[in-house]
Amino acid sequence: MRTALLQSSGRPGSVVENLEVLDEAAARAAAAGAALLVAPELFLTGYAVGDDIARLAEPADGAAADTVAGLATRHGLAIVYGYPEREGETVLNSAQLISAEGVRLANYRKTHLFGRFERDHFRPGGQPVVQAELNGLTVGLMICYDVEFPENVRAHALAGTDLLVVPTAQMHPFQFVAESMIPVRAFENQMYVAYVNRVGREGEFEFVGLSALAGPDGVVRARAGRDEELVLADVDPVALAASRAANPYLHDRRPGLYGSLV
Repeated sequence: MRTALLQSSGRPGSVVENLEVLDEAAARAAAAGAALLVAPELFLTGYAVGDDIARLAEPADGAAADTVAGLATRHGLAIVYGYPEREGETVLNSAQLISAEGVRLANYRKTHLFGRFERDHFRPGGQPVVQAELNGLTVGLMICYDVEFPENVRAHALAGTDLLVVPTAQMHPFQFVAESMIPVRAFENQMYVAYVNRVGREGEFEFVGLSALAGPDGVVRARAGRDEELVLADVDPVALAASRAANPYLHDRRPGLYGSLV
């Protein structure tokens, strides 16, 4: 499954303009044969927009979701995007997967909030493993800081996730996560990991880019630089099956020894 990673911070504060950026990226991705387009964390609104987060937040089935569904249908590819989700008076940092047919397949709420900014503006989600079937693959969703907890990713591996999609807002000076941790997460859990970052300065934050699609062999199939960019790579189920057959991590686990972890 050809997967497109949209490394962009869009237009912080403007949902309308960010939907236009997503539309243009979807057209380019579809023309390149992609079946899935992934946008970064909080792509629809921007990350460092302060109290506008609450003002711009929408329900998972709100107007923005309808617009993204229309883009997905028109361009014939699935889309994952980050957005602030409103549920009553609560706001959550969420990511949603919409199919090429415009169907909402999965909605994930970030479970591990990073720093005071996020804890001031969001409530954490409570469901660590959210998955959907897409083009014969089990796709899992996670957001940024979540992937830095090995237990989180291992839970996906044990639940059968083939491709873990991680919209992110990775900032300086933590670029080692994109450079080193993501390929290791893919290898130790025998899955593909699509890590899709914001880029450039936003308020007090400097996002480092370096979006990547890492394979189950720990090899990065595509890597973006430090500018806005659309990169593509393939998620190959045959290579995934071969890697899992050759690598015994999940088979050789001894869960009875790990009780102290919880």
